[in-house]
Amino acid sequence: MKAVVYKGPFSVEVEDVEKPTVQHPNDVIVKVSSTAICGSDLHMYEGRTAAEPGIVFGHENMGIIEEVGQGVTSLKQGDRVVMPFNVACGFCRNCAEGFTGYCLTVNPGFPGGAYGYVAMGPWKGGQAEYLRVPYADFNCLKLPQGKEHETDFILLADIFPTGYHGCELAQVRPGESVAVYGAGPVGLMAAYSAMLRGAKKVFVVDRVAERLQKAQEIGAVPINFAEGDPVEQIKDQTDGVGTDKGVDAVGYQATKGGTDREEPATVLNSLVNTVRATGALGVPGLYVPSDPGAPDEQSKQGMLLVAIGKLFEKGLRVGTGQCNVKRYNRQLRDMIIEGRAKPSFVVSHELPLDQAASAYDKFDKRIEGYTKVVLHP
Repeated sequence: MKAVVYKGPFSVEVEDVEKPTVQHPNDVIVKVSSTAICGSDLHMYEGRTAAEPGIVFGHENMGIIEEVGQGVTSLKQGDRVVMPFNVACGFCRNCAEGFTGYCLTVNPGFPGGAYGYVAMGPWKGGQAEYLRVPYADFNCLKLPQGKEHETDFILLADIFPTGYHGCELAQVRPGESVAVYGAGPVGLMAAYSAMLRGAKKVFVVDRVAERLQKAQEIGAVPINFAEGDPVEQIKDQTDGVGTDKGVDAVGYQATKGGTDREEPATVLNSLVNTVRATGALGVPGLYVPSDPGAPDEQSKQGMLLVAIGKLFEKGLRVGTGQCNVKRYNRQLRDMIIEGRAKPSFVVSHELPLDQAASAYDKFDKRIEGYTKVVLHP
């Protein structure tokens, strides 16, 4: 089958690889209809992880079940399904408590597994024609038959639940104001989710014009950090108080001002100053314990200079960590079906799988309006 294979920093190719087979009675094989490129894929693409050449990328996947293991009970051939990016067993302590992003079974020695991602277990990615899904009864979310809502449903694999998770971590409630740093796909989904949860005003901070325009189109207030301190811009519009809640949808490759100079803690520190005393921060943006491309020695070891004193002084609460997708995907699916949510506004490009290399290059450079790319094998 054809698949997107990592070759080295800034290089992927669509190559022939072995088609997956059922290896356990609980497996299914999915013929992939849509698979998305994620901002976290870019961390590997740029050589900012320990990823070795040969990884098949792709943790945002949906399609049609082609083959079913003998132990699978709730699924059948022909079912249309979307899979959380988390690979989870469903029966370990963390899964039983709802923390499926931290499964203790699927990646021995490390809490959490994912498709096609470095250090997240042996699971091949789905930027390919076929995908093996383990523990399929637990990991597959069934969808209505047909092709309706294809570009909405694919976002249930990661970014829609992850954006919603950022709001859940920050405990966003109706009538509150929210600052979302980052207008990439997750940031836009966090802003959209805040509105779904009843926020009265949502600020979205970025510097990419196309992304800020998308934020404005959904009713958020765009804040261009290249035009001035975003903290001051937001405080000027909140009577000097700041927002009730904040979401970091950027992570460890944050930049400051109008430059490309990385300051890994700058978004966290901006949020500490943006959110009012006794507010809360949600941090779904990715931070890592090791970053070989970091700008200083401390950051290379995952240690950042965060304003913990100011955070403590203001009594801010902080929630962190990757999304436990199964906690949200069923409800968000039903909101899409009922017309209450349409997250596909964030999708900028739909392309055939054989254009993956070009898509990675343009998405990484933030050019030609590339915000969210969906590949169709």
